[in-house]
Amino acid sequence: MSELDKNQVVDVLNRLLEAELASVVRYTHYSLLVFGYGRIPIVSWLREQANESLTHAQLVGEWITTLGAYPSLEIGTLLDSHKTDIGAILRESLEHEGEALALYRELLSLVEGRSVALEEFARQMIQTETLHQAEVDKMLRKPGEVAPYCKETI
Repeated sequence: MSELDKNQVVDVLNRLLEAELASVVRYTHYSLLVFGYGRIPIVSWLREQANESLTHAQLVGEWITTLGAYPSLEIGTLLDSHKTDIGAILRESLEHEGEALALYRELLSLVEGRSVALEEFARQMIQTETLHQAEVDKMLRKPGEVAPYCKETI
């Protein structure tokens, strides 16, 4: 088993922490912009996603401090298209979830065969983020459509 490059791992973990914290803000913001008949379940779902992102940020932060490093106090990119229709919100969400998924995959590549615990954490987060991305993909499909909205979902 080769040695873990702690600096590289902490760098990715800090970028993940920043991305997850940005997701907390983004999903909370999105939840304020939903109007119409379907508002209540959609707002609830968006707020659940904000809470899940906060949990992910906390887990990532715990790994950073476990490795003896200092967690970033920054927040990832918070660009907003200023579009308030549900489709636009979901498409933005899908894009940002893909970015987080790429970071978890980068983490896995750094820890695979070097740290069983971090490897399992990365794999679990990849599974969670992939399922979340698939859920958003299904929400973006028109009723009756079976084909994925985004071909890179899984």
